[in-house]
Amino acid sequence: MPDKYAVIGNPVEHSQSPAIHAEFARVTGQDISYGRILAPRDGFRAAILKFRDEGGNGLNVTLPFKHEAWHLAGTRHGFALAAGAVNTLALQGGEIVGHNTDGIGLVRDLTRNLRVPVRGKRVLLMGAGGASYGVMEPLLREQPGGLVVANRTLEKAIALVGHFEKLQQYALQGITARSYEALAGAQFDIVINATSAGLEDAMPPIPESVFAPGALAYDMVYAKRTPFMKFAQERGARVSDGLGMLVEQAAESFFIWRGVYPETRSAIAMLKKRVSG
Repeated sequence: MPDKYAVIGNPVEHSQSPAIHAEFARVTGQDISYGRILAPRDGFRAAILKFRDEGGNGLNVTLPFKHEAWHLAGTRHGFALAAGAVNTLALQGGEIVGHNTDGIGLVRDLTRNLRVPVRGKRVLLMGAGGASYGVMEPLLREQPGGLVVANRTLEKAIALVGHFEKLQQYALQGITARSYEALAGAQFDIVINATSAGLEDAMPPIPESVFAPGALAYDMVYAKRTPFMKFAQERGARVSDGLGMLVEQAAESFFIWRGVYPETRSAIAMLKKRVSG
């Protein structure tokens, strides 16, 4: 019998995780099954316990349950501790163990796939929601030159920066919070859109001048050319969506569950073909 895994969320039918993990299983020779679980908004805990009690081995957690998964996990490891959100659950002998692989996925996509080092670079992170909390620590541990968090509601950006204050020594110039208006005159080498604006064909109100020469503009939304990506490209920036991040965070989940790290090139190629077709 194959070990059982799934992605849980609401909605969840759009998730590419089953295809990604099927490819990982193929290239590593692992015997697993991987499905989707649509959990009621008020029934996340019950769905997790049911899956566990029926012999499930692990789960990926997507919106809107990442914070609830953090509270449900009896033990939390690694980046999940500071993130306050969990996207990977390992079900081990009845124990629920929480991890967060989102930030690892982003950093690996930047540094390995796109060959853009973070170390010493000026980084702008847009958004102060769960996605930003999930990637802050891994970004900081790459030792950027400085990291600025911008958000429509400045108080939320300030809260995010305060949450990670103990890690600010990893950034040469520290971490700061700004409104979008306060970005005028500043330039960045890496500009990351962690907001959901692209899903609604909108974009954060950033000044045209934020992109330094040779900058990378990265949108965590995948499978579409967002207004942010178009805006950045028209101003000379290199652009990327978040498809590579999606695959890389899944690879880290697969490693947590199986103890084997899959190569990701074939999964990225497969996913690009799926979403473009």
